[in-house]
Amino acid sequence: MEREAVTIRFPADLLAKAKKLKFVSESLNDLVVEALAREVRRRRGWAAHQRIIARSETVKAKTGIQPTSGDLIRSFREGENRRD
Repeated sequence: MEREAVTIRFPADLLAKAKKLKFVSESLNDLVVEALAREVRRRRGWAAHQRIIARSETVKAKTGIQPTSGDLIRSFREGENRRD
């Protein structure tokens, strides 16, 4: 992975909390990189979730709300409408 140097300014209180919470064997850089990677994954997941919701709303608008299939499945399991 290519590395790029960036200067980031953190509020002093947040930096103090981060230093207290990081593991002894962990650098502050490692902590920040891991936190940023988690946030990127979270935001990608949220964006995907929003796209799914938008798509389902589009489909629902075109097709309407579909009836539940639970009753039909139960009737098949119980042998009604079954062809042997």
